[in-house]
Amino acid sequence: MKSGRLLSILLLLQTRGRMTAAELAAELEVSPRTVYRDVEALHGAGVPLYGDAGHRGGYQLLAGYRTRLTGLNAGEAEALFLAGMPGPAAELGLGPALSAAQLKLRAALPAELREQADRMRTRFHLDAPGWYADDADVPFLPQVADAVWQGKVLDVRYRRWKEPTDVDRRLEPYGLVLKAGRWYVVAAPGPRTYRVDQILRLEVRGERFAVPDGFDLAGHWRAYQAGFHARLHRAEAEVRISPRGAELLGGAAARALEATGVPEAGGWRRAVLPVESPEQAHALFLGLGAEVEVLGPPELRRRLAESVRALGALYG
Repeated sequence: MKSGRLLSILLLLQTRGRMTAAELAAELEVSPRTVYRDVEALHGAGVPLYGDAGHRGGYQLLAGYRTRLTGLNAGEAEALFLAGMPGPAAELGLGPALSAAQLKLRAALPAELREQADRMRTRFHLDAPGWYADDADVPFLPQVADAVWQGKVLDVRYRRWKEPTDVDRRLEPYGLVLKAGRWYVVAAPGPRTYRVDQILRLEVRGERFAVPDGFDLAGHWRAYQAGFHARLHRAEAEVRISPRGAELLGGAAARALEATGVPEAGGWRRAVLPVESPEQAHALFLGLGAEVEVLGPPELRRRLAESVRALGALYG
């Protein structure tokens, strides 16, 4: 709606400062011509908004002008309260700040929105880690977070999976990511990704650094995940799988079956599935029992046959 878009322009300029028509159009997913018309409408409503032409131009609110409107509708207010994660905030040392911010936001909401937001908070709870994930001890998380905020260099002793396991690293921490209950720090040189719970020792240096212009933490993380999965699934297995076996598959194997599976009699399907390693594939397909037949590679089929014979001897 136009009224909502006008308010969005007002709030964008209030929070970000000067913005061009093209930037506003991209943010609001409209044409620059629509932005021009909206700006004229704001002028007509008495909003102290002015624009400068030229390469460094753009629209800007008069210095000191702020609207008291939050612009929140019911869904947005509910989403904000649902997005507040007390566990991760507390780990970062921001628990009191989150509580204070939610209290101020709640006080600023109209009564109707306040009631709906309270209902959302009492009826939904976010528990990100998996059922069988251990609660990782992250004693250095507050120091890493502070180094991210302040742009400070870290010296760390880090434990990795390959030899030598314990290594010393100088890190320039660009940002933190919370994934499935685990904290990761993206840091230069590289940048590379480190699990915060694997930091054994940490020292904050007096040296400072600047995050490179244009670095996008979310974009980097998406690329890292894509590369991780590509490195993870380096092998393949050809299988025949039953409808029940297909239901038990997950992740990349399930997606590959859905995309490339060839139907056979009885609802079975034949497909080539990505696997991490011979050991992982052996455990995966052995766990599916008679719901899957591995056709190749021959070495994997042979190992499964040996395991089945051993199980028959054990239980026979």
